Amino acid sequence: MTVFEEVLEAKKQFDGVVFPTPLMVNRNLSSQFQSNILLKREDLQVVRSYKIRGAYNKMSSLTTTEREKGIVCASAGNHAQGVAYSCNLLQIKGKIYMPKTTPKQKIKQVQLFGKEYTEIVLIGDTFDDASLKAIDDATINKKTFIHPFDDTKVIAGQGTVGLEIIEDYKDTIDYVFVPIGGGGLASGLSTVFKKLSPNTKIIGVEPAGAPSMKTSIAKGENTRLDSIDKFVDGAAVKQVGNRNFDICSRNLDDIILVPEGKVCSTILQLYNEEAMVVEPAGALTIAALDFYQNQIKGKNVVCIVSGSNNDIERTAEIKERSLLYEGLKHYFMIQFPQRPGALKEFVNDILGDDDDITYFQYKQKNSKESGPVIVGLELKNKTDITPIQTKMKEKGFEFEYLNEKEDLYAQMIG
Repeated sequence: MTVFEEVLEAKKQFDGVVFPTPLMVNRNLSSQFQSNILLKREDLQVVRSYKIRGAYNKMSSLTTTEREKGIVCASAGNHAQGVAYSCNLLQIKGKIYMPKTTPKQKIKQVQLFGKEYTEIVLIGDTFDDASLKAIDDATINKKTFIHPFDDTKVIAGQGTVGLEIIEDYKDTIDYVFVPIGGGGLASGLSTVFKKLSPNTKIIGVEPAGAPSMKTSIAKGENTRLDSIDKFVDGAAVKQVGNRNFDICSRNLDDIILVPEGKVCSTILQLYNEEAMVVEPAGALTIAALDFYQNQIKGKNVVCIVSGSNNDIERTAEIKERSLLYEGLKHYFMIQFPQRPGALKEFVNDILGDDDDITYFQYKQKNSKESGPVIVGLELKNKTDITPIQTKMKEKGFEFEYLNEKEDLYAQMIG
């Protein structure tokens, strides 16, 4: 069967298990971008992401012998939940390898959905680390490895998202923005659209810190990245799947890289304006609209909201990254002048009335009189940073601007 035919078969497997999610017009975003923005709410799935589709489609296809031997998978969280839920429904024993960096909320959800049918192993710092161990386990113990994206059955299951969109929206769809991690959803969805709505532009979206698909397509071969930013954990992989690379390199019309800070700003915007809780990967497609606003003006646009498995403990980091990206949070290493009242002068004469000191730490705690100080400022207006720097220079405050020095920032603040 072709991948498209596999998608049609996958849909038949979902009765009573995977339910269609709503395709909803978002008035605020539509007004902001002067377009008709529709959100495909995969965050409302029973496991709070689209991953149940691919996991269940793959596992329901296993033979009796394969089911008896059990399965193994690796995941940063959402695939694990889909697999765990499927293990419970199909009564298949599963071992799930997850990075140690996986948010606690996702780990608890895996335990909740899998119950006695799943065992969780936390190992490594990234999905790739966990994946290597899971594949070894599957090979040694002759168990089926349920790949999160590089598998035709998984791709077909994720592709049912595309079928639902086309069934629900009878007008022309000009653009679909789809998040890319390993490429499972993008592969399945783009296959459906190229078959049923070939004029729709399919725009892939990756986090700027993990551009594995864009890099691979640019080089013309599936390329493994040396390092990635793990913040957008649901879409941060060092290498996409081979099947996924092949399909996406033919089907995608463009790939946008979105800075992690912009993702954080979008998470906060969706929470404050829409009462929507989305994880970083779930906010990717909406965050990408800013970078495509001229092309989508007046168009019908669908954004896939891929998941809502966010951990409230990450809120402080999300806010921090957002403020840094928006130019409202700034860090300096300041050598205060050796004169009485220098600190008071800094507060009264250099900072504005709306500027706040949010971080103040001596670098050398045993020599407070002479050591430099790490100072964090939060501003109301990003343009205020220029006069602050100018005044510091005029008044003899020696400083280093840490925002522009990643290594130093990570050492002092991160």
